[in-house]
Amino acid sequence: MNEVFLDTETTGLSFQDGHKIVEIACIETKDLIATGRIFHKLINPQRSMPDEAFKVHGFSQDFLSDKETFKQIADEFLNFIKDKKIIIHNASFDLNFLDGELRSMQKEKINKKLVIDSLEVARNKFPGVSNSLDALCKRFNIDLSRRTRHNALLDCELLREVYINLLEAKEPKFNLSNNISEININRAKDYSKTIVKISDAELKKHKEFIKSEIKKNFY
Repeated sequence: MNEVFLDTETTGLSFQDGHKIVEIACIETKDLIATGRIFHKLINPQRSMPDEAFKVHGFSQDFLSDKETFKQIADEFLNFIKDKKIIIHNASFDLNFLDGELRSMQKEKINKKLVIDSLEVARNKFPGVSNSLDALCKRFNIDLSRRTRHNALLDCELLREVYINLLEAKEPKFNLSNNISEININRAKDYSKTIVKISDAELKKHKEFIKSEIKKNFY
């Protein structure tokens, strides 16, 4: 099964508050190697663009006014992701918008069984620290110089690199020498408890020794 790395840009934080998708991008991979197939659309949200959102991605209402609506690109998008694993960073955010748009068109929501949330993968690997896309790129020394603003297509490319690194990343471990570990393991394997049974003569001598020591020290 091929994979798709997916990202969106929006007018705000929640579909339920009337916000809409303004950009959607997907990069197809096979065994995490890019196939060269991409899906990338700028979308007319048919609403105003809040200043906060404009500062994030730089898409103005005027710039998007002649672009297709989500309804116009929905079938092409669904065909592109069909029967593929979908890898999204902070999947609940993007799925909230995608499912909201699809529901408004009486279309089926995205199959959650096919979705992998790379944010959850990162949190399991690196608990208690920031696992934003920016933070993970810095952790894995991935070049962020092109990311002056949020861009769905670029973020998909960065996410693919991050995800590959996440799968290869090792859990934190104590820095113990392999040689010492091997020695301890071998000792543990070779060690066995031996019970030695003493003879009657040895027991008699031991009792006589104890008796003489008691007389010497206490009488």
